Amino acid sequence: MEQDIAAPTHSSKCDSCGDRCGKLEVFDWLSDLPDQSDGNDIVEIQFKNTRKGFYRNTSQTKLSKGDVVAVEASPGHDIGIVTLTGELVLLQMKKNNVSPSSYEFKRVYRKAKPLDLEKWEEAKGLEHETMLESRRIAWDLGLNMKIGDVEYQGDRTKAIFYYIADERVDFRELIKVLAERFKVRIEMRQIGARQEAGRIGGIGPCGRELCCSTWMTNFKSVTTNAARYQEISLNPQKLAGQCGKLKCCLNYELDAYLDAQKDFPNTAIPLETEDGTWYHFKTDVFKRLMWYSAGRENAGNIVTLTVDQVKEVQAQNKKGQRVKKLDDQTPVLAVPKENGYENVIGEDSITRFDDKNKKSNRKKRKNRKPGNRPQNTNDAKKAEGQEERRSSPGRQGNARRRGPGRGGDRRRKEDNGPKTE
Repeated sequence: MEQDIAAPTHSSKCDSCGDRCGKLEVFDWLSDLPDQSDGNDIVEIQFKNTRKGFYRNTSQTKLSKGDVVAVEASPGHDIGIVTLTGELVLLQMKKNNVSPSSYEFKRVYRKAKPLDLEKWEEAKGLEHETMLESRRIAWDLGLNMKIGDVEYQGDRTKAIFYYIADERVDFRELIKVLAERFKVRIEMRQIGARQEAGRIGGIGPCGRELCCSTWMTNFKSVTTNAARYQEISLNPQKLAGQCGKLKCCLNYELDAYLDAQKDFPNTAIPLETEDGTWYHFKTDVFKRLMWYSAGRENAGNIVTLTVDQVKEVQAQNKKGQRVKKLDDQTPVLAVPKENGYENVIGEDSITRFDDKNKKSNRKKRKNRKPGNRPQNTNDAKKAEGQEERRSSPGRQGNARRRGPGRGGDRRRKEDNGPKTE
C-alpha cells in the first residue's frame, strides 16, 4: 500500500524558502479503500507549520489529501491544505481530545482558485519582512518580548504574530502601531520556547531533524530527575536542546528505566563493613550492577556488587551487623580472538589450484605427439634422454633434418673437426 503524498500543483513556499510542508505528516492507511468516507464530512486542514484545524465539508465537494481549499475564517477566508479525510479524521480528533459534539466546526468553501493561490503566495512573501519590522517596533516600545514568527491569512486581511516572553507583556500599544503600519487585523499569540524551536526547525545532536518540528504536538515537562534515573551526567550544556530547555528525548526511555529500577535498593544508604563505610558510586540499570566506593568524594577502591548482594548487605546493616568483606563481582571482559587465516570455503589446501595445474601438465605431455618440440628446458632434457635411448642408425640424418637442434649442432662439429686440421 503506497502512501498518498500528492502535493498541490501551485508553487508552495517549500520550493523557495525551505518551509517544511511535510511536517506533522499523517499517513492515511485507508486511502486505497473504495468509498471509505462513510458519510463523514469532517476533514483536517493544515496551515503554516503546526497549525491545524477540523472543518466540515458542507458543500460535499470531493476532497483528497493534498488539495488546496478555501475555508471559513474570522474575518474573510483562509487557505489551507487537506491532510486527512474519511474515517481517520474521527480517530485524529479522539487523539487530540476533540469532541465532535462540542467542537465548533467551520466550513470548507471550495477548492482554491488561481486568484486565491496568487493572493496567498503574495501574503506568504510578506511574512519575513513583517516579522523583522515588528521586532524593531517592539524594541522601540521597550517591550520585553520576542516575535518569532508571523503568519498572514490567505486573503491578507489578518496576521497572527507569534511571540515568546518571560513575563506578562502589555502589547496594546504595539497592536495599534502594527495595525496602522501593515493595514491588517492583528492577533497576538504567545508560544513557549519549545514551540518556537519547532516552528524554526533545525538539526539535533543526534543528526536528525528536531522532534518538535517533525512529529511532536504535545510537549510534556522535562525535569532533571529524568537524567538522574537514567544515570546521565547532569551537564546543562549536554542536556539542553536548541530551545534552551531540557531535551524532550529525556522522557522517551524514562518509563523503561523506572520499571527496571522498581526493586533496586536505596542508593542513599551506605554499606557498613568491618573495613569501613562504602558509598554508592554508579549503577548499571539493565545489567543490575552497582558500584560502591570507599570514599564519598573520591572514586578510589571501587567494588562491583549485584543488586541482590546490596540488598543482603543493607538487610544485615539494618539488624546492626557488619559484613566482613564485600565480594567483588567485577565483570571479566572477554579477550578478543585474533582473526587469523580461516578456511571459509571448506578446502584443505590453499595450493589446490597449483596441484590441478600439475595434473593438467601431465595430461598434456601424455597426449603430445613425438614430433612436437618441448616447451621448457625440463621437458627438453627428458625428451633428449628418451631420444638417446631410442637411438638408431638413422639418427644422424634425423638430427640434420631437425636443423639447429642439439643433436644436429654436435654432428656438424664432428664433421668440421678433421677439415680444420
